[in-house]
This record gives sequence, structure tokens and C-alpha cells, in this order.
Amino acid sequence: MRPALTSPIDKNMPDNELAQRIAEHDQDAFVLLMRRYNQLLYRTARSVLRDDSEAEDAVQDAYLQAYRSIGQFRGDAKLSTWLTRIVVNEAIARSRRTSRRAEVLQLHIDAEWNNDVTEVNMNTGGSESPEDGAMRAQARQLLEKAIDALPETFRTVFVLRAVEEMSGDEVATCLEIPEATVRSRFFRARSMLRATLAREFDFALEEAFSFAGGRCDRIVAGVIERLN
Repeated sequence: MRPALTSPIDKNMPDNELAQRIAEHDQDAFVLLMRRYNQLLYRTARSVLRDDSEAEDAVQDAYLQAYRSIGQFRGDAKLSTWLTRIVVNEAIARSRRTSRRAEVLQLHIDAEWNNDVTEVNMNTGGSESPEDGAMRAQARQLLEKAIDALPETFRTVFVLRAVEEMSGDEVATCLEIPEATVRSRFFRARSMLRATLAREFDFALEEAFSFAGGRCDRIVAGVIERLN
């Protein structure tokens, strides 16, 4: 990749102009492109692969594909949509290769989604207490696990629609499915998530304010000590 030969990059440069600069081998433009869409593409790959490392590798490979073929981008769709489609194809191909290598193993849905949803509306002020931070982390992990447990066809639609806030039309273009299918899968995914989270909430309620263990022992010991 040759260094940039043109004027400095404006961080607010429109996608079409950015694509043109990359087609001219402008390295700074390519860096800006990656920083602009890293989160979207990582979450997309992660929704298919459910593996942090694999998702990162898929995104890197997708960027290389995009760099080689960006001269073919004509602006008929959003650049983000074009990139997402490349990542989806790469992630699906990786998933199939992994499935073939591990075809004797059953697929499980207990992987933890550690890095992607953590960035979604989770920024708070510096005054957050350690207890609040711990509760927020637990809630995030519960949600990430529930999303990971969705079937792939529903999971990717949900991530693009709910997490990345893409329109139904954009998701349909990225996944090459009818918009009506996007809507039905999205509603189904939300329904499954509600059911899963409701079950987890019920289990949590059963254990809330647990009185067993050390607390129980302390109270008993304290009362006996005072009686004596």
C-alpha cells in the first residue's frame, strides 16, 4: 500500500469521496475508513461467528477484499452496506469452514460476547460506583449471552437492526433477503430474547437477597454472643 499522495484527510469526508481516495491508494483514507466502520463490521462478523478472535480475523480479511475491489464501488448503495455485505460473506465462509473441521462436535450457544455490545450506550459519567459498574457488567453479560444464544439467521438480523440501528431495507440489502423477512426475523429474535431474559430474571429473583452462608452465620453468632 503506497502512502497518501493527496491533501490531508478530513474526518468528515463523505463515503463516496473516501472510497475514491482509497481507490487511488490513499493509506490515510483507508485508515479512516477502518476506524469509521470497525465497530459495525466487527459486530456483524461476531454475530455470525460468535468468536471474538475469528470475528477480528474476518474483518481484517474483509477489509483487504474491500481494498482490492473498492474501485468497483459505484455508490449505488451506502459504503457501509457494501462493506457489511463483504464481511457477512467472509464470516459465513469462515463459519462453514469451521463447521467442516469440527463436524463431529455439537454446536453450543454458551459463548460470551465480550467486546461488541460493551460499546452500545454504555458510557456513563466518572462518578459511577464500583457496585453500579459491576451490576452494569453483569447485565451486559446476560444480554450478550442471550443474543449469542439466538439462531444465526435471527442473531445477525437482530445485531444489525437493534445494535447497529440499520434500517430494515439496509439489513435486507446486506443479507440479500426480502425486507419482510428482516422484519419477521427481527420480531422473532426480540420475542426469543424476552423469553430468555424473563427466565433469567425469574432465576435471579429466587436468589435475590440470599441469606445463606456467611451472613446467616454472622447473625446467629451475633445473637448468641449477645445472649451470653
